[in-house]
Amino acid sequence: MKVILLQDVKGQGKKGQLIDVSDGYARNFLLPRKLAQEATADNINTMKMNDKAQQEKRQREREQALALSKELKEMTLVVAAKGGGAGRLFGSVTNAEISDALAKQKNIQLDKRKIVLDEPIKNVGTYTVRCKLGYEVTAELRVEIQEI
Repeated sequence: MKVILLQDVKGQGKKGQLIDVSDGYARNFLLPRKLAQEATADNINTMKMNDKAQQEKRQREREQALALSKELKEMTLVVAAKGGGAGRLFGSVTNAEISDALAKQKNIQLDKRKIVLDEPIKNVGTYTVRCKLGYEVTAELRVEIQEI
């Protein structure tokens, strides 16, 4: 019997896959637990339409990420932090502070977990920070740290 999986089933396949299983396994296990649905022509057509919609959504989000990466590469973000003189800061500048400054100054909402700092920023100066935008798209953002 051919069924379409509604959830991941260990040893059988992933959600949305069309698989062939024995009649008893489908009737007694998969269908009653709502792990799968019978592969009728209607259900197969619906599955194909959902796959197409998901691919279009992924493509649109990837294009948005690429546009954002180009925008981030061209800008320099200024972050003000308290300093103790001689170019040293009290504490360090975190990725959360960079995310907040990006939202306030450039009106770009970027989650702090997507901003990657190789090492904590503890001195005044210009640094390059990597931003993971998803869909294997990364952007380099120049951050200028100024002392208050």
